[in-house]
Amino acid sequence: MSAATHLAQGPRVALRHVSPGDAGELATLHRESADLLGRWMPGPPLTTREEFVTYLARFEDPAHEGFLICLRDTGAIVGRVNVNDILRGSRQSATIGYCAYAGTTGHGYLTEGLKLLVRHAFGEMGLHRLEANIQPTNTRSLSLIQRLGFRREGYSPAFQLIDGAWRDHERWAITAEMI
Repeated sequence: MSAATHLAQGPRVALRHVSPGDAGELATLHRESADLLGRWMPGPPLTTREEFVTYLARFEDPAHEGFLICLRDTGAIVGRVNVNDILRGSRQSATIGYCAYAGTTGHGYLTEGLKLLVRHAFGEMGLHRLEANIQPTNTRSLSLIQRLGFRREGYSPAFQLIDGAWRDHERWAITAEMI
């Protein structure tokens, strides 16, 4: 992937939009990461062509954008982040959902990539506020979001259906003034 297709670049990773050509690589990553992602992620695991097509179709709606975090030197996908439920007008806000993959966790790629995403959201996307909702037992994700400067705003019981059960979530947010 050329630097021209990147929306933002850091020292090791780059941010770009998800595209139809990513289906195979994402399917492999999701299969390899099934144990890691299953308990945290809503929706289907993107391991089939149909799941990927459905996932990609959501970005035809301007209220959703899908991004990938890739290694700058090889273009390999190391993470994924969606900007969901984008509200314009007086709110200029959205919710983010993200994941890393089993073979690339623990290297700081997601931290670097989400920093790029936050700057992109507050810059080119014109947003003012981003929210992340995280299960209280997902300590790695909670640590990540804190490193990025998000602040805890509340607790939402039975917030989202994940892995067959309604899961509680902590609500975290950051605004443009906080970066």
